[in-house]
Amino acid sequence: MNHTSTMKIVISGYGKMGKMVEHTLADQGIACVAKTNDVAAIDDDVARDAVCIDFSTPAAFRANYPLLARKFKAVVVGTTGWYDIKHDVLEAFKQADTTLIWASNFSIGVTVMTAAVGLISKLLGAAGGYSPYIVEKHHIHKLDAPSGTAKTLAGEVQRGMGVEPTIASVRVGEIAGIHTVGFESACDRITLEHEAFSRQGFASGAVLAAKMTLKLAPGVYDFQELFVNQLK
Repeated sequence: MNHTSTMKIVISGYGKMGKMVEHTLADQGIACVAKTNDVAAIDDDVARDAVCIDFSTPAAFRANYPLLARKFKAVVVGTTGWYDIKHDVLEAFKQADTTLIWASNFSIGVTVMTAAVGLISKLLGAAGGYSPYIVEKHHIHKLDAPSGTAKTLAGEVQRGMGVEPTIASVRVGEIAGIHTVGFESACDRITLEHEAFSRQGFASGAVLAAKMTLKLAPGVYDFQELFVNQLK
């Protein structure tokens, strides 16, 4: 049996990203049983058998995460801007024995870039003589700055080099997302850049994560680690 065909999804945060997730689900023949900006309004019986994909707002997620942990079979969180309470959020899901997959960016391209930044940071950290920096550019509607992705990339740099990179944030127009990581020495510069052409990559990655929950034991998972570990 194709378990994906019987999977039920609830979309929390029915804005531009939520609508993109809805289209992605439809393209893959996955049932979207509810879409809402008020997750508390979802019937408990519906939620109990559903995976919730959350692309709400930082404020909404901060208010709703205890409810999400108690209410749903599993949760995929693409919302950012809550990492200062990350410990509390992860503990809530662990205590509820509910599967959580979270990511600062569900784009497969960004996931691969993050792994590459981690490797380069370790190598340059050992070599010495390089100064790291990050520039992130997004549309004017994005509420958090720096972006969650920039913070994740900065964490990889910090672990590899032992220094915090300078982060610059730009908010202009309708840019879907551009992240640049640079490493500069007196002799040369290494630059990695990822540019999202649309929100589709984020939606596709989130739906992939929802499928992953079907084969995972209850627990808290980082999408980056899940994706990289499946290649080992």
